[in-house]
Amino acid sequence: MFIIPMVQLIMNNFFNKVYSALRATTPQDKFNQFAIVYKEFLDDKLEFSSQNNIEVFTKPSFENFCNILQAKQVPQNRNFVSNEGKYTLLHAVAHIEYSAIDLALDACYRFQNMPKEFYIDWMEVADDEIRHFNMINEQLESYGIKYGDIPVHQGLFDACMKTLELIPRMALIPRYMEANGLDANAMMIERLSKVKGTQEIVKLLKVILEEEVDHVKKGDRWYKYGCSQKENFSCDYFKIVNSVYPNSFKTNKHINIAARKAAGFSEEEIEQLLQY
Repeated sequence: MFIIPMVQLIMNNFFNKVYSALRATTPQDKFNQFAIVYKEFLDDKLEFSSQNNIEVFTKPSFENFCNILQAKQVPQNRNFVSNEGKYTLLHAVAHIEYSAIDLALDACYRFQNMPKEFYIDWMEVADDEIRHFNMINEQLESYGIKYGDIPVHQGLFDACMKTLELIPRMALIPRYMEANGLDANAMMIERLSKVKGTQEIVKLLKVILEEEVDHVKKGDRWYKYGCSQKENFSCDYFKIVNSVYPNSFKTNKHINIAARKAAGFSEEEIEQLLQY
């Protein structure tokens, strides 16, 4: 009489199901599993009993279908007039989006006993990132290239595994790395807008830029929530990021001020960014 309810409890556990989607070894399997758990989540059919052992991963989920190199070894092509330059860029963006799916799912899996709104936010982000990936991948395949055909690096995965607590994770991933993406995306849109034959790519990047502002804002919300839960804790964003990756803030950097303000950055933080 006790075994059946326990099995049902395990099968209907939110964290177990998110874990399974997170570690899925193909994009289609990941997306199919996510669609199921997301619907069950929205229909309030899952329970949230915390797990005893939260795994620290040694390999990213994409290792089975991507050739992983050091970041400096990954091929780049800035000649966006050429098809090779276009599909190299699209593949890089597709990889960022795919990695971001796992980042959102890892937040749901790793940070248990959080308010329900936390899981609502990061499941929404995962859903957005899957849609972004599919949009980019469709455009990529129009060049006869599929995701995994070009080598990638695992920088985002490594950053994820370096931040196993809530405050560093929210500071480094959404508020630093994704916020940097707001800056880089705006610059790329400006550059590609001057290149013939890139209208579809620019259109996709604009969609991603607009929606990523909300993702950074979600990270900002939970970064500040984490800080608010600690007594006598100085939530120094720059110090926290530099404690994980020293010298992270570079000089002569274009800052997308409007997007960062919309995502929750304070005037003081933006002023400090501009001074680096």
